[in-house]
Amino acid sequence: MHMQVGPRRGGRFNAPVVVLSLLLVIALGAWWGVDYLRARLAGNGCDALTPVEITAAPDVAPVLTRLAKTVPQEECFSVNVTASESAKTADLLGTTASGGPDVWIPESSTMLSQARDAGAWNLPESGQSVANSPVVMGLPDETARRFGWPGKTPSWQEILDGAPIGIPDPARDPLGVGTLLALRKLTEKEPDPAAAFTATMRKLNPAPGRFPAAFPTTEQAVLARNLVAAYPGVPVQGFDYPYVVLPKASEASRTAAERFLRLLLDPLAGGIFADAGFRAPNGQFAVPRARDSRTDPAPRPPGAPPVADLYAVLQAWAGTNLSARVQVLLDVSGSMAAAVPGTGKSRMDLTLQAATQGLGLFKPTTELGLWLFSTKLDGDKDHRVLLPMKAIAEQKASGGVAQLQAVRPKAGGATGLYDSILAAYQNARQNWKPGRINLVVVLTDGRNEDSETIGLPRLLEELGKLQDPRKPLPVIGIGIGPDIDASELRQVSTATGGESFTTPDPRKISDVFYQALSKIMCQPPTCKN
Repeated sequence: MHMQVGPRRGGRFNAPVVVLSLLLVIALGAWWGVDYLRARLAGNGCDALTPVEITAAPDVAPVLTRLAKTVPQEECFSVNVTASESAKTADLLGTTASGGPDVWIPESSTMLSQARDAGAWNLPESGQSVANSPVVMGLPDETARRFGWPGKTPSWQEILDGAPIGIPDPARDPLGVGTLLALRKLTEKEPDPAAAFTATMRKLNPAPGRFPAAFPTTEQAVLARNLVAAYPGVPVQGFDYPYVVLPKASEASRTAAERFLRLLLDPLAGGIFADAGFRAPNGQFAVPRARDSRTDPAPRPPGAPPVADLYAVLQAWAGTNLSARVQVLLDVSGSMAAAVPGTGKSRMDLTLQAATQGLGLFKPTTELGLWLFSTKLDGDKDHRVLLPMKAIAEQKASGGVAQLQAVRPKAGGATGLYDSILAAYQNARQNWKPGRINLVVVLTDGRNEDSETIGLPRLLEELGKLQDPRKPLPVIGIGIGPDIDASELRQVSTATGGESFTTPDPRKISDVFYQALSKIMCQPPTCKN
Protein backbone atom coordinates (compact mmCIF):
# COMPACT_ATOMS: atom_id res chain seq x y z
CA MET A 1 0.00 0.00 0.00
CA HIS A 2 1.42 3.36 -0.99
CA MET A 3 1.19 6.12 1.56
CA GLN A 4 1.32 9.78 0.63
CA VAL A 5 4.05 11.49 2.53
CA GLY A 6 3.63 15.16 1.57
CA PRO A 7 0.62 17.30 2.10
CA ARG A 8 -2.55 15.97 0.68
CA ARG A 9 -3.43 17.17 -2.69
CA GLY A 10 -6.10 19.73 -2.47
CA GLY A 11 -5.22 20.71 1.24
CA ARG A 12 -5.18 24.37 2.25
CA PHE A 13 -2.70 26.30 4.59
CA ASN A 14 -4.61 29.09 6.50
CA ALA A 15 -1.75 31.61 6.95
CA PRO A 16 -3.79 34.50 8.47
CA VAL A 17 -5.11 32.28 11.28
CA VAL A 18 -1.64 31.02 12.14
CA VAL A 19 -0.20 34.56 12.12
CA LEU A 20 -2.93 35.86 14.41
CA SER A 21 -2.40 32.94 16.76
CA LEU A 22 1.31 33.61 16.92
CA LEU A 23 0.70 37.30 17.61
CA LEU A 24 -1.69 36.42 20.43
CA VAL A 25 0.86 34.07 21.99
CA ILE A 26 3.56 36.77 21.76
CA ALA A 27 1.25 39.39 23.27
CA LEU A 28 0.27 37.11 26.13
CA GLY A 29 3.92 36.24 26.70
CA ALA A 30 4.90 39.89 26.73
CA TRP A 31 2.07 40.76 29.14
CA TRP A 32 3.05 37.90 31.43
CA GLY A 33 6.72 38.91 31.26
CA VAL A 34 6.03 42.53 32.24
CA ASP A 35 3.80 41.43 35.09
CA TYR A 36 6.42 38.92 36.23
CA LEU A 37 9.14 41.57 36.10
CA ARG A 38 6.96 44.02 38.02
CA ALA A 39 6.30 41.36 40.64
CA ARG A 40 10.01 40.62 40.88
CA LEU A 41 10.90 44.28 41.24
CA ALA A 42 8.06 45.54 43.42
CA GLY A 43 7.15 42.38 45.28
CA ASN A 44 4.04 40.32 44.69
CA GLY A 45 1.84 42.77 42.84
CA CYS A 46 3.25 46.08 44.27
CA ASP A 47 3.01 48.81 41.68
CA ALA A 48 5.76 50.69 43.54
CA LEU A 49 7.64 50.59 46.83
CA THR A 50 6.70 53.27 49.35
CA PRO A 51 9.94 54.87 50.63
CA VAL A 52 10.44 55.48 54.35
CA GLU A 53 13.29 57.85 55.21
CA ILE A 54 14.63 57.39 58.75
CA THR A 55 17.18 59.59 60.51
CA ALA A 56 18.65 57.86 63.55
CA ALA A 57 21.29 58.39 66.21
CA PRO A 58 24.67 57.11 64.97
CA ASP A 59 24.94 54.31 67.53
CA VAL A 60 21.64 52.64 66.60
CA ALA A 61 21.63 53.42 62.86
CA PRO A 62 23.69 50.33 61.82
CA VAL A 63 21.19 47.98 63.49
CA LEU A 64 18.28 49.74 61.79
CA THR A 65 20.05 49.53 58.43
CA ARG A 66 20.51 45.80 58.91
CA LEU A 67 16.86 45.32 59.83
CA ALA A 68 15.73 47.50 56.89
CA LYS A 69 17.23 44.90 54.56
CA THR A 70 14.96 42.21 56.05
CA VAL A 71 11.70 43.90 55.00
CA PRO A 72 9.88 41.35 52.79
CA GLN A 73 9.16 42.49 49.23
CA GLU A 74 5.49 41.78 49.65
CA GLU A 75 5.34 44.53 52.29
CA CYS A 76 5.60 47.01 49.38
CA PHE A 77 7.84 49.54 51.17
CA SER A 78 11.56 50.23 51.47
CA VAL A 79 13.49 51.81 54.31
CA ASN A 80 16.54 54.05 54.05
CA VAL A 81 18.41 54.88 57.25
CA THR A 82 20.66 57.93 57.66
CA ALA A 83 22.88 58.36 60.73
CA SER A 84 22.96 61.89 62.15
CA GLU A 85 23.82 63.49 65.48
CA SER A 86 20.58 64.17 67.33
CA ALA A 87 21.37 67.82 68.07
CA LYS A 88 21.82 68.51 64.34
CA THR A 89 18.54 66.76 63.55
CA ALA A 90 16.78 68.75 66.28
CA ASP A 91 18.09 72.00 64.78
CA LEU A 92 16.99 70.90 61.31
CA LEU A 93 13.49 70.00 62.45
CA GLY A 94 13.24 73.32 64.29
CA THR A 95 14.22 75.46 61.30
CA THR A 96 12.86 73.55 58.28
CA ALA A 97 9.14 73.60 57.57
CA SER A 98 9.35 70.96 54.84
CA GLY A 99 11.66 68.16 53.81
CA GLY A 100 13.60 66.00 56.21
CA PRO A 101 12.95 62.40 57.26
CA ASP A 102 9.67 60.57 57.82
CA VAL A 103 10.90 59.06 61.10
CA TRP A 104 13.38 60.24 63.72
CA ILE A 105 15.02 57.93 66.27
CA PRO A 106 17.24 59.95 68.65
CA GLU A 107 19.08 58.31 71.54
CA SER A 108 16.76 59.74 74.16
CA SER A 109 13.28 61.21 74.51
CA THR A 110 14.98 64.21 76.13
CA MET A 111 15.97 65.24 72.58
CA LEU A 112 12.29 65.52 71.62
CA SER A 113 11.79 68.23 74.24
CA GLN A 114 14.95 70.00 73.11
CA ALA A 115 13.86 69.85 69.46
CA ARG A 116 10.50 71.37 70.40
CA ASP A 117 12.35 74.16 72.17
CA ALA A 118 14.42 74.66 69.01
CA GLY A 119 11.25 75.38 67.05
CA ALA A 120 9.80 71.97 66.11
CA TRP A 121 6.60 72.81 67.98
CA ASN A 122 4.52 70.13 66.17
CA LEU A 123 6.91 67.30 67.05
CA PRO A 124 5.30 64.53 69.12
CA GLU A 125 6.25 64.65 72.79
CA SER A 126 7.00 60.93 72.94
CA GLY A 127 7.59 57.90 70.75
CA GLN A 128 7.68 54.10 70.95
CA SER A 129 10.98 52.91 72.41
CA VAL A 130 12.73 50.39 70.16
CA ALA A 131 15.80 49.73 72.34
CA ASN A 132 17.40 50.71 75.63
CA SER A 133 20.92 51.34 76.90
CA PRO A 134 21.88 52.60 80.38
CA VAL A 135 24.08 55.67 80.76
CA VAL A 136 27.28 54.64 82.52
CA MET A 137 30.81 55.85 83.19
CA GLY A 138 33.20 54.22 80.76
CA LEU A 139 36.67 53.41 82.06
CA PRO A 140 39.68 52.02 80.21
CA ASP A 141 41.15 48.93 81.91
CA GLU A 142 44.06 50.89 83.41
CA THR A 143 41.76 53.38 85.12
CA ALA A 144 39.34 50.68 86.27
CA ARG A 145 42.18 48.73 87.92
CA ARG A 146 43.16 51.80 89.94
CA PHE A 147 39.71 51.58 91.54
CA GLY A 148 39.96 47.86 92.33
CA TRP A 149 38.52 46.28 89.21
CA PRO A 150 37.98 43.41 88.47
CA GLY A 151 37.65 42.63 92.18
CA LYS A 152 34.96 45.30 92.40
CA THR A 153 33.31 47.85 90.14
CA PRO A 154 33.95 51.47 91.19
CA SER A 155 31.05 53.69 92.18
CA TRP A 156 30.37 57.02 90.48
CA GLN A 157 31.30 58.87 93.64
CA GLU A 158 34.69 57.14 93.77
CA ILE A 159 35.31 58.08 90.17
CA LEU A 160 34.23 61.70 90.69
CA ASP A 161 36.57 62.02 93.66
CA GLY A 162 39.54 60.32 92.04
CA ALA A 163 39.66 60.88 88.28
CA PRO A 164 39.25 63.73 85.78
CA ILE A 165 35.89 63.34 84.06
CA GLY A 166 34.89 64.92 80.78
CA ILE A 167 31.26 65.58 79.90
CA PRO A 168 29.74 66.56 76.54
CA ASP A 169 27.66 69.76 76.44
CA PRO A 170 24.26 68.83 77.93
CA ALA A 171 22.61 71.48 75.78
CA ARG A 172 23.67 69.52 72.68
CA ASP A 173 24.37 65.94 73.70
CA PRO A 174 21.90 63.54 75.38
CA LEU A 175 24.84 61.84 77.12
CA GLY A 176 25.47 65.07 79.00
CA VAL A 177 21.80 65.25 80.01
CA GLY A 178 21.77 61.61 81.13
CA THR A 179 24.87 62.20 83.26
CA LEU A 180 23.35 65.23 84.98
CA LEU A 181 20.11 63.37 85.69
CA ALA A 182 22.09 60.56 87.33
CA LEU A 183 24.16 62.98 89.41
CA ARG A 184 21.05 64.81 90.57
CA LYS A 185 19.57 61.50 91.67
CA LEU A 186 22.78 60.64 93.51
CA THR A 187 22.72 63.89 95.50
CA GLU A 188 19.00 64.23 96.21
CA LYS A 189 19.30 62.74 99.75
CA GLU A 190 22.08 65.11 100.83
CA PRO A 191 21.21 67.69 103.55
CA ASP A 192 21.39 70.44 100.89
CA PRO A 193 20.70 68.64 97.59
CA ALA A 194 21.06 71.74 95.40
CA ALA A 195 24.45 72.66 96.83
CA ALA A 196 25.64 69.04 96.63
CA PHE A 197 24.52 68.81 93.01
CA THR A 198 26.34 72.04 92.15
CA ALA A 199 29.51 70.88 93.88
CA THR A 200 29.38 67.59 91.98
CA MET A 201 28.84 69.31 88.63
CA ARG A 202 31.94 71.40 89.22
CA LYS A 203 34.00 68.22 89.20
CA LEU A 204 33.04 67.71 85.56
CA ASN A 205 35.13 69.16 82.79
CA PRO A 206 32.93 70.38 79.91
CA ALA A 207 35.94 70.79 77.61
CA PRO A 208 38.71 68.36 78.59
CA GLY A 209 42.13 69.25 77.25
CA ARG A 210 43.11 65.60 76.99
CA PHE A 211 41.41 62.25 76.88
CA PRO A 212 39.71 61.96 80.30
CA ALA A 213 40.33 59.06 82.64
CA ALA A 214 36.57 58.41 82.77
CA PHE A 215 33.71 59.67 80.68
CA PRO A 216 29.94 59.26 80.31
CA THR A 217 28.91 56.74 77.69
CA THR A 218 26.36 53.98 77.20
CA GLU A 219 26.47 50.34 78.07
CA GLN A 220 26.21 49.54 74.35
CA ALA A 221 29.33 51.61 73.63
CA VAL A 222 31.18 49.93 76.51
CA LEU A 223 30.44 46.52 75.00
CA ALA A 224 31.50 47.69 71.55
CA ARG A 225 34.76 49.28 72.76
CA ASN A 226 35.68 46.70 75.42
CA LEU A 227 35.65 49.22 78.29
CA VAL A 228 34.56 48.80 81.90
CA ALA A 229 31.12 50.16 82.84
CA ALA A 230 30.39 51.86 86.16
CA TYR A 231 26.67 52.25 86.87
CA PRO A 232 25.18 55.18 88.85
CA GLY A 233 23.89 52.97 91.67
CA VAL A 234 20.50 54.74 91.65
CA PRO A 235 17.52 54.10 89.36
CA VAL A 236 18.04 56.41 86.39
CA GLN A 237 16.43 56.07 82.97
CA GLY A 238 18.92 55.43 80.19
CA PHE A 239 18.61 56.00 76.46
CA ASP A 240 15.22 54.85 75.21
CA TYR A 241 15.58 55.36 71.42
CA PRO A 242 12.04 56.64 70.69
CA TYR A 243 10.61 55.88 67.24
CA VAL A 244 8.83 59.08 66.18
CA VAL A 245 6.87 59.40 62.94
CA LEU A 246 7.17 63.05 61.95
CA PRO A 247 4.22 65.27 60.94
CA LYS A 248 5.58 65.83 57.41
CA ALA A 249 5.38 62.12 56.51
CA SER A 250 2.84 61.30 53.80
CA GLU A 251 -0.05 59.00 54.61
CA ALA A 252 1.56 56.16 52.65
CA SER A 253 4.95 56.65 54.34
CA ARG A 254 3.27 56.91 57.73
CA THR A 255 1.51 53.58 57.21
CA ALA A 256 4.73 51.95 56.01
CA ALA A 257 6.66 53.43 58.96
CA GLU A 258 4.15 51.91 61.39
CA ARG A 259 4.61 48.52 59.73
CA PHE A 260 8.39 48.82 60.00
CA LEU A 261 7.97 49.66 63.69
CA ARG A 262 6.11 46.37 64.18
CA LEU A 263 9.09 44.60 62.63
CA LEU A 264 11.49 46.37 65.03
CA LEU A 265 9.45 45.22 68.01
CA ASP A 266 9.38 41.60 66.84
CA PRO A 267 11.40 39.14 69.01
CA LEU A 268 13.59 38.27 66.02
CA ALA A 269 14.62 41.93 65.73
CA GLY A 270 15.21 41.95 69.50
CA GLY A 271 17.90 39.35 69.00
CA ILE A 272 19.67 41.55 66.44
CA PHE A 273 19.53 44.56 68.80
CA ALA A 274 20.95 42.36 71.57
CA ASP A 275 23.80 41.18 69.32
CA ALA A 276 24.77 44.85 68.90
CA GLY A 277 24.77 45.41 72.69
CA PHE A 278 21.35 47.01 73.12
CA ARG A 279 18.71 46.05 75.66
CA ALA A 280 15.03 45.62 74.90
CA PRO A 281 12.71 48.62 75.48
CA ASN A 282 11.83 47.22 78.93
CA GLY A 283 15.43 47.64 80.11
CA GLN A 284 16.34 43.96 79.98
CA PHE A 285 18.40 42.02 77.47
CA ALA A 286 16.23 40.15 74.97
CA VAL A 287 18.87 37.42 74.87
CA PRO A 288 20.59 36.41 78.15
CA ARG A 289 24.19 37.60 78.28
CA ALA A 290 27.02 35.76 79.94
CA ARG A 291 28.08 37.61 83.06
CA ASP A 292 31.43 39.34 82.89
CA SER A 293 33.19 41.91 85.03
CA ARG A 294 32.86 44.70 82.45
CA THR A 295 29.08 45.15 82.54
CA ASP A 296 26.14 44.28 84.76
CA PRO A 297 23.13 42.80 82.92
CA ALA A 298 20.74 43.47 85.82
CA PRO A 299 17.43 45.05 84.65
CA ARG A 300 17.46 48.84 84.39
CA PRO A 301 14.47 51.22 84.53
CA PRO A 302 13.00 51.94 81.09
CA GLY A 303 11.29 55.09 79.90
CA ALA A 304 12.17 58.76 79.70
CA PRO A 305 12.80 61.14 82.64
CA PRO A 306 10.10 63.68 83.53
CA VAL A 307 10.39 66.86 81.47
CA ALA A 308 10.54 68.93 84.67
CA ASP A 309 13.68 67.03 85.72
CA LEU A 310 15.23 67.68 82.31
CA TYR A 311 14.79 71.44 82.56
CA ALA A 312 15.90 71.50 86.19
CA VAL A 313 19.26 69.85 85.51
CA LEU A 314 19.91 71.92 82.39
CA GLN A 315 19.19 75.14 84.24
CA ALA A 316 21.47 74.10 87.10
CA TRP A 317 24.22 73.25 84.61
CA ALA A 318 23.85 76.64 82.91
CA GLY A 319 24.22 78.43 86.24
CA THR A 320 27.23 76.39 87.27
CA ASN A 321 29.05 76.89 83.99
CA LEU A 322 27.86 80.44 83.31
CA SER A 323 26.67 79.51 79.86
CA ALA A 324 24.21 82.16 78.74
CA ARG A 325 21.99 83.23 75.86
CA VAL A 326 21.55 86.99 76.06
CA GLN A 327 19.22 89.15 73.98
CA VAL A 328 20.39 92.77 74.41
CA LEU A 329 18.13 95.74 73.70
CA LEU A 330 20.17 98.96 73.33
CA ASP A 331 18.58 102.42 73.42
CA VAL A 332 19.67 104.64 70.50
CA SER A 333 17.18 107.45 71.03
CA GLY A 334 18.37 111.00 70.47
CA SER A 335 18.99 111.61 74.17
CA MET A 336 21.82 109.08 74.13
CA ALA A 337 23.88 111.70 72.27
CA ALA A 338 23.78 114.01 75.32
CA ALA A 339 27.23 114.93 76.66
CA VAL A 340 28.19 113.65 80.11
CA PRO A 341 29.81 116.49 82.08
CA GLY A 342 33.44 116.00 83.02
CA THR A 343 34.03 113.08 80.66
CA GLY A 344 34.22 114.54 77.18
CA LYS A 345 31.95 111.67 76.08
CA SER A 346 28.28 111.11 75.37
CA ARG A 347 25.95 108.73 77.14
CA MET A 348 26.22 106.45 74.11
CA ASP A 349 30.03 106.49 74.25
CA LEU A 350 30.05 105.43 77.90
CA THR A 351 27.40 102.78 77.35
CA LEU A 352 29.24 101.24 74.40
CA GLN A 353 32.50 101.33 76.34
CA ALA A 354 30.96 99.44 79.26
CA ALA A 355 29.18 96.99 76.95
CA THR A 356 32.37 96.21 75.00
CA GLN A 357 34.31 95.58 78.20
CA GLY A 358 31.47 93.46 79.53
CA LEU A 359 31.70 91.09 76.57
CA GLY A 360 35.03 89.91 77.92
CA LEU A 361 33.37 88.70 81.12
CA PHE A 362 31.20 86.15 79.34
CA LYS A 363 32.42 82.74 78.23
CA PRO A 364 33.23 82.60 74.50
CA THR A 365 30.42 80.06 74.08
CA THR A 366 27.80 82.46 75.48
CA GLU A 367 25.36 83.42 72.76
CA LEU A 368 24.51 87.09 72.29
CA GLY A 369 22.22 89.02 70.00
CA LEU A 370 21.81 92.80 69.92
CA TRP A 371 18.85 94.92 68.87
CA LEU A 372 18.75 98.70 68.68
CA PHE A 373 15.61 100.61 69.64
CA SER A 374 14.20 104.12 69.45
CA THR A 375 11.02 105.06 67.51
CA LYS A 376 10.26 104.00 63.95
CA LEU A 377 13.76 102.60 63.57
CA ASP A 378 12.73 100.08 60.90
CA GLY A 379 9.62 101.31 59.13
CA ASP A 380 6.90 101.38 61.78
CA LYS A 381 8.91 99.15 64.10
CA ASP A 382 10.77 100.74 67.00
CA HIS A 383 13.60 98.22 66.83
CA ARG A 384 15.96 96.61 64.37
CA VAL A 385 18.51 93.80 64.59
CA LEU A 386 22.16 94.87 64.66
CA LEU A 387 23.80 91.56 65.65
CA PRO A 388 21.87 88.29 65.14
CA MET A 389 22.21 85.72 67.90
CA LYS A 390 25.67 84.06 67.78
CA ALA A 391 28.32 82.83 70.19
CA ILE A 392 30.48 85.71 71.42
CA ALA A 393 33.51 84.07 69.84
CA GLU A 394 31.69 84.17 66.48
CA GLN A 395 30.56 87.79 67.03
CA LYS A 396 34.14 88.87 67.60
CA ALA A 397 35.43 86.89 64.63
CA SER A 398 32.81 88.39 62.28
CA GLY A 399 33.36 92.02 63.28
CA GLY A 400 30.54 92.30 65.80
CA VAL A 401 32.55 94.44 68.23
CA ALA A 402 33.32 96.97 65.48
CA GLN A 403 29.62 97.08 64.53
CA LEU A 404 28.70 97.72 68.15
CA GLN A 405 31.24 100.51 68.55
CA ALA A 406 29.99 102.18 65.36
CA VAL A 407 26.42 102.57 66.70
CA ARG A 408 25.17 106.15 66.79
CA PRO A 409 21.98 107.62 68.30
CA LYS A 410 19.06 108.43 66.02
CA ALA A 411 18.74 112.20 65.80
CA GLY A 412 15.32 113.19 67.11
CA GLY A 413 14.44 109.62 67.98
CA ALA A 414 12.28 109.08 71.05
CA THR A 415 12.34 106.09 73.44
CA GLY A 416 10.03 103.36 72.14
CA LEU A 417 10.58 101.24 75.22
CA TYR A 418 7.45 99.14 75.75
CA ASP A 419 6.91 97.81 72.23
CA SER A 420 10.62 97.04 71.89
CA ILE A 421 10.79 95.13 75.17
CA LEU A 422 7.76 93.03 74.22
CA ALA A 423 9.15 92.23 70.76
CA ALA A 424 12.55 91.26 72.18
CA TYR A 425 10.95 89.16 74.91
CA GLN A 426 8.67 87.34 72.46
CA ASN A 427 11.66 86.57 70.26
CA ALA A 428 13.73 85.31 73.20
CA ARG A 429 10.84 83.15 74.40
CA GLN A 430 10.37 81.59 70.97
CA ASN A 431 14.09 80.86 70.79
CA TRP A 432 14.60 79.86 74.43
CA LYS A 433 17.39 77.31 74.64
CA PRO A 434 17.81 74.66 77.35
CA GLY A 435 21.20 74.44 79.03
CA ARG A 436 21.66 78.22 78.90
CA ILE A 437 20.92 81.16 81.20
CA ASN A 438 18.37 82.84 78.93
CA LEU A 439 18.15 86.60 79.47
CA VAL A 440 16.83 89.83 77.98
CA VAL A 441 19.01 92.82 78.92
CA VAL A 442 17.60 96.33 78.37
CA LEU A 443 19.99 99.31 78.38
CA THR A 444 18.22 102.69 78.31
CA ASP A 445 18.65 106.32 79.38
CA GLY A 446 14.99 107.26 79.52
CA ARG A 447 11.37 106.37 80.09
CA ASN A 448 8.93 105.34 77.38
CA GLU A 449 8.12 108.25 75.04
CA ASP A 450 6.16 106.45 72.33
CA SER A 451 2.60 107.79 72.17
CA GLU A 452 1.54 104.81 70.05
CA THR A 453 2.77 102.22 72.54
CA ILE A 454 0.83 99.36 74.04
CA GLY A 455 1.23 100.98 77.47
CA LEU A 456 2.79 99.67 80.67
CA PRO A 457 -0.29 97.76 82.01
CA ARG A 458 -0.67 95.89 78.72
CA LEU A 459 3.08 95.18 78.56
CA LEU A 460 3.06 93.69 82.05
CA GLU A 461 -0.03 91.63 81.16
CA GLU A 462 1.63 90.23 78.01
CA LEU A 463 4.88 89.47 79.84
CA GLY A 464 2.86 87.62 82.47
CA LYS A 465 1.29 85.41 79.79
CA LEU A 466 4.73 84.49 78.48
CA GLN A 467 6.07 83.14 81.77
CA ASP A 468 6.98 79.46 82.08
CA PRO A 469 8.46 78.34 85.43
CA ARG A 470 10.33 75.51 83.69
CA LYS A 471 11.97 77.96 81.29
CA PRO A 472 13.04 81.09 83.17
CA LEU A 473 13.59 84.19 81.06
CA PRO A 474 14.25 87.24 83.25
CA VAL A 475 14.55 90.82 82.02
CA ILE A 476 17.58 92.65 83.42
CA GLY A 477 16.96 96.38 83.26
CA ILE A 478 19.93 98.79 83.21
CA GLY A 479 19.00 102.47 83.33
CA ILE A 480 21.27 105.52 83.37
CA GLY A 481 20.71 109.27 83.45
CA PRO A 482 18.26 111.69 85.04
CA ASP A 483 15.42 110.83 82.63
CA ILE A 484 14.96 107.20 83.58
CA ASP A 485 11.86 105.89 85.32
CA ALA A 486 13.24 103.44 87.89
CA SER A 487 9.75 102.22 88.78
CA GLU A 488 9.00 101.44 85.15
CA LEU A 489 12.10 99.27 84.74
CA ARG A 490 11.58 97.60 88.10
CA GLN A 491 8.01 96.57 87.25
CA VAL A 492 9.07 95.09 83.92
CA SER A 493 11.97 93.17 85.47
CA THR A 494 9.95 91.92 88.42
CA ALA A 495 7.20 90.62 86.12
CA THR A 496 9.75 88.29 84.54
CA GLY A 497 11.70 87.25 87.64
CA GLY A 498 14.53 89.67 86.87
CA GLU A 499 16.01 92.79 88.48
CA SER A 500 16.75 96.35 87.46
CA PHE A 501 19.83 98.45 88.13
CA THR A 502 19.65 102.23 87.73
CA THR A 503 21.62 105.39 88.39
CA PRO A 504 20.81 109.04 87.56
CA ASP A 505 24.52 109.70 86.96
CA PRO A 506 25.65 108.45 83.51
CA ARG A 507 29.26 108.50 84.72
CA LYS A 508 28.41 105.46 86.84
CA ILE A 509 27.28 103.33 83.90
CA SER A 510 30.26 101.00 84.35
CA ASP A 511 29.44 100.43 88.02
CA VAL A 512 25.80 99.69 87.26
CA PHE A 513 26.67 97.54 84.27
CA TYR A 514 29.09 95.37 86.23
CA GLN A 515 26.66 95.14 89.13
CA ALA A 516 24.08 93.74 86.72
CA LEU A 517 26.57 91.35 85.13
CA SER A 518 27.66 90.02 88.51
CA LYS A 519 24.03 89.24 89.23
CA ILE A 520 23.63 87.56 85.85
CA MET A 521 26.76 85.48 86.27
CA CYS A 522 26.19 84.41 89.87
CA GLN A 523 23.41 81.85 89.95
CA PRO A 524 21.82 80.00 92.89
CA PRO A 525 22.63 78.01 94.91
CA THR A 526 26.10 79.63 94.97
CA CYS A 527 24.51 83.08 95.25
CA LYS A 528 21.36 83.21 97.32
CA ASN A 529 18.51 85.49 96.36
